[in-house]
Amino acid sequence: MHFLDLLTKPSTASSIIIICMVAVLGILIGKIKFFKIKLGIAGILFSGLLIGHLGAVTDPHVIHFIKEFGLILFVYSIGLEVGPRFIPSLKKNGLRINMLASGIVLMGFCTAIAIKYIFNVPVSVITGVMCGAVTNTPALGAAQQTITDVLNMPQNTEVVGMGYAVAYPFGIFGIIISMILLRIFYKINIKKEEEQYRKEITGLDGNPIAINIEISNQNLFGRNIAFLMSTCNKDFVLSRIKRNGEFLPPDAELVLQSGDKLFGVSTQANFDNIELNLGKIKPTKNLGITGRMAMQQVVITNKKITGKSIKQIGISRRFPVNITRIYRNSTELVPTEEDSIEFGDTVRIVGEKTALPEVAKLLGNSVKDLSHPNILPIFMGILFGIIIGLIPFQIPGLPAPAKLGLAGGPLLVALILGHTGRIGKLDFYMTPSANLFIRELGIVLFLACVGLSSGKHFVETLLGEGYIWMMYGMAITFLPLITFAIIARIMKLNYLSICGLLAGSMTDPPALEFANSISPVQAQSTAYATVYPLVMFLRVLLAQILVLMFS
Repeated sequence: MHFLDLLTKPSTASSIIIICMVAVLGILIGKIKFFKIKLGIAGILFSGLLIGHLGAVTDPHVIHFIKEFGLILFVYSIGLEVGPRFIPSLKKNGLRINMLASGIVLMGFCTAIAIKYIFNVPVSVITGVMCGAVTNTPALGAAQQTITDVLNMPQNTEVVGMGYAVAYPFGIFGIIISMILLRIFYKINIKKEEEQYRKEITGLDGNPIAINIEISNQNLFGRNIAFLMSTCNKDFVLSRIKRNGEFLPPDAELVLQSGDKLFGVSTQANFDNIELNLGKIKPTKNLGITGRMAMQQVVITNKKITGKSIKQIGISRRFPVNITRIYRNSTELVPTEEDSIEFGDTVRIVGEKTALPEVAKLLGNSVKDLSHPNILPIFMGILFGIIIGLIPFQIPGLPAPAKLGLAGGPLLVALILGHTGRIGKLDFYMTPSANLFIRELGIVLFLACVGLSSGKHFVETLLGEGYIWMMYGMAITFLPLITFAIIARIMKLNYLSICGLLAGSMTDPPALEFANSISPVQAQSTAYATVYPLVMFLRVLLAQILVLMFS
C-alpha cells in the first residue's frame, strides 16, 4: 500500500494514522488558553471535527470499535479511582452536596425534556445537546450506543455527536460564569471563605488531626496500652507516649502512669468521647519525633497480608510500633483495628527506631512489586462490567428496556471494585500513574473518534440550525447551575465547596481547574470528588432514558 492510499482509502492503518493525527493536534489545541481557560483534553474533540470536516477517510467499523473501547477504558479507570470515596462521600456534608448535585442533574434533564416538547426538537439532537451542555462524555457514549443497539438507528449517532460538539464549549464556560456570578451576587470574600473552611476541621471527609492527651481518668493508671486501645480503638490512634520528657513506643504491655501524655491521631467528631474517657485534648503542632522513636511511610506490597485487618496482622502486638495513617487513592484515613490494608496503600508507622525496618519488611515496601502491572483484574472487571451493561431492565413508562451499556456497566463494576478493593485473594489495585494513563488514553481515543464521525456535516449544521442548538445547550447548562448554586449558598455551604460542587455536577476538569485557581485550599477538589461518582452514574443513565422516552 502506498502512503497516499493511507490518506485516501479507508483501512485499519489509515484510521489509526488519522486518529493519531487528531490526538496530536487536539492535545496542542488543548494547551492554548482562551480567557485564561484551557480546553485541555476537550481540544481533541475539536481537532477531530476539523479533520473530519476536511474530508479524512476512515473505516467506520474501526472507528466505532476504537470509540467504544476508549469509552470503556475511560469510565472503568474513573470508577476504580473514585470508588474508595463513593460510600464515605455520602456521609455528613457529602450527603447534602450529593443531593444538590443530583438536583442539578435532574433539573438539566427536565430542561432538556421541556425543550424537546416546546420546540419539537428531534430526540437525537436534544440528547447530544444535553450531553454536551453538561460536558459528560460517557453519557454521550451511552446515548449513542442506545440509539445503535436498542433503536437500530446508527445513522443518528452522527447527529448526537454534532449536538454534543455544538453545546460543549458553553458547557465549560457556563460553569465558570455561574461561579463568577455567585461570587458577585453574594459579594464573596475569598479570604473569609478560606478561614471558614479551615475551621471546619472535619470537612467533607473527616480529616485526621494530630492531638495529644494528658490522662486525667485515674481508672486508667495501672492499666496497659492493650487495655487502653481496646476501649478507645475507634476514637483515637495512638502513636507514642511522653513520660518524664521522653517519648516511648506504644508497647502493648506498657503500663500507664500519672503524668503520661498520649500522642496520636483522631477526628473532631471523636473529641467529646476522648475527653470524657481519657483527658483534655490539645492540638499537636510541628512536634518532632526524637530519641528512641521514629516515623516512616511504608507502601503495602506484601500480598500475604493484603485484605487482612490491622488486628489480624497484629503489628502493635508483635512490635512496639503502631499504624497511625492509611493513605488510599488520595484519601487519608484514621485506622482502627478492624480496618483492612490493601495492596498499594501507604501507611505511616510510628514506633521504636530499631523495629521499623522489620515492620517495613513485613508490610512489603517494594517499589518493584508496586510498579508491576496488575493486568488480570483489569480485564476481569471490564468483562463483568460489559456483561452487566448488556442486561436489560424495565423502567416504568419507557417503551423499551434500558441498559447500563458499555459506559454504565463498567463504571458500576469499577465503583464496586474500587470501594471493596478485592474479591477474595484477587486485589484490584492500580497505581495512580497506570490509572491516569488508561483514563487519558481512553478519553483521547473516544473524543478523537466522536470528532471524526461528526466532523463531516458539522460546519453545515452549525451554519444551519447549530446556533439554535447552542441556545438550547445554554439553557440546559446555566439554569440548573445558577439555581442550585443559590440554593447551596442559602444552605450556608462554603463558596469554595460550591465551586467544586458545580464543577463536579458537570464532571468537568477544566471548570475544576478554574475553581482551584480561586484558592489554594482543598475545598473545591474535595467537593468535586465527593459528587463525581453519583453524578457520573446518573448522567449515563438519564442520557439513555431520554433516548428511550421518545423512541
